Amino acid sequence: MFDSGLGGLSVWRELTRLLPQEPVIYLADRAYCPYGGRSAEDILARSEAITRYLIGQGAKLIVIACNTATSAAARELRRRYPELPIVGMEPAVKPAALHSRSGQIAVLATRATLKGDKFLDLKAQYDDSVDILPLPGDGFVELVENGDLGSDEAHQVVRRQLQPLQAHAVDQVVLGCTHYPFLSHLIEAALPAGVKLVDPARAVSQQAERLLHRHGLATTSSHAPTHRFVTTADAGSMSDFLRRVLDHQGEVSVVDVDSVAD
Repeated sequence: MFDSGLGGLSVWRELTRLLPQEPVIYLADRAYCPYGGRSAEDILARSEAITRYLIGQGAKLIVIACNTATSAAARELRRRYPELPIVGMEPAVKPAALHSRSGQIAVLATRATLKGDKFLDLKAQYDDSVDILPLPGDGFVELVENGDLGSDEAHQVVRRQLQPLQAHAVDQVVLGCTHYPFLSHLIEAALPAGVKLVDPARAVSQQAERLLHRHGLATTSSHAPTHRFVTTADAGSMSDFLRRVLDHQGEVSVVDVDSVAD
């Protein structure tokens, strides 16, 4: 699994619940985080380097635990590695549209994701059935990367970004960035009662499970797996986040993905 930073750990959390027997190596590209303001070409280059590194570490399946990287790189990575099962993130527009009573939903994501072809194609598919409000979560990734999940400043950042929703009858908010579930309590507090948050992590984990079985890659051992956590920067704060937020004592090592991949 990889992400620009810590956000993909929200997917790792769900994946390990569903597949407790599977060992996972998780790479956080924190030296280049956030991806949201980078060009598609830069994100593809990072995703390619990381994918090659993970293959070299023995990865049998890749989860791109980042909406922005999925939008910029998933299609090309599948072309370059046709034998490697690759699972990407997709804003959960379909379930939100199906369950909306008001006919209005919002997709909360990075600006890069909201500009990407994947989201625009999804939006076009459902524009006739629901009104879809794209809403950038400016500053949300930085809050999670800094471990700030509850300060007054964090509350203010979230309230400010969600302010445009006050003019709409939105009843479903799609979390279109894997960092955002770690701020769900702040997001819910800033929304009217009854608005539902839609997190695709469960569906992504189920797709990973399906592909593992389809390709005969599922682990059959009953032994407790070892999870590895790797980052391109800031190992100490990542270790702290694992302990404090996820109650996991995993050690984090630092790797220079550029030099490893070359």
